[in-house]
Amino acid sequence: MTQQEIAAPQEGTAAPHVKSAVRTVELLDFFAQYPGLHSLSDLQAKLGYPKSSLHALLRTLVGLGWIETDVTGTLYRIGMRALLVGATYIDGDPVVQIARDALDWLAEVTGETVHLARLDHFDVVYLATRASRHYLRPFARVGRRLPASTTSLGKAILATRDDAEVARMLPAELPRLTKNTVVDQAQLMADLRRIRKRGYSIDREENTEGLRCFGVALDIAYPPRDAVSVSVPVPRLTAGRDREIAACLLEARERIEVAARGVRRTY
Repeated sequence: MTQQEIAAPQEGTAAPHVKSAVRTVELLDFFAQYPGLHSLSDLQAKLGYPKSSLHALLRTLVGLGWIETDVTGTLYRIGMRALLVGATYIDGDPVVQIARDALDWLAEVTGETVHLARLDHFDVVYLATRASRHYLRPFARVGRRLPASTTSLGKAILATRDDAEVARMLPAELPRLTKNTVVDQAQLMADLRRIRKRGYSIDREENTEGLRCFGVALDIAYPPRDAVSVSVPVPRLTAGRDREIAACLLEARERIEVAARGVRRTY
């Protein structure tokens, strides 16, 4: 490590990043965002690292189990060690543990798919899922990352912030996942104001066509960063079903928040 890399930061400035560590994390983030096999040339083109440095970094991470290769040794993907670390995060997360019983109850009384997710920058990351008792297309898996503005989970959390804070968080362009996704910032802000009055959020096929989702933020951290949702195929949304789902969600939120008050906060 060079002297520049270990130099102490000046007062009032952020600590300097270690280039090799930053590149390692960026590489692992890339594999997490783009599953599957990637060639050295593809990685170099996407990340912009010098090919020789990238090759050395890949060799190191392969040796440590963070990255794997195909049988030819020329294509790379995320390795088993990333799964082990991710599972450890979930197993040790206090909110996941606190919410477990309420998630089980919510899935049982609604019969639908239930999710717990956390805000990370402007995305939500899924921490726990309970599958619907009905047949449903593949549901969001633990560890999946989606733009907050496209999900009931994310919108429920964003609605706990005021307009000024949300505006600072918004990307320059809101992502579109379906034809129903809200991509106009003024329209999103208006939706968040309705959520604050209503008490829960609604994703109207904005993330997955044919699926409507209802979400509530959990008031167990400041600012709130976790939310619970119920996903319902549109054909099963019979008259009054949305109000039933919302009532169950609000009850599940109360159960989680009561359970959290009895636990020493480490989140």
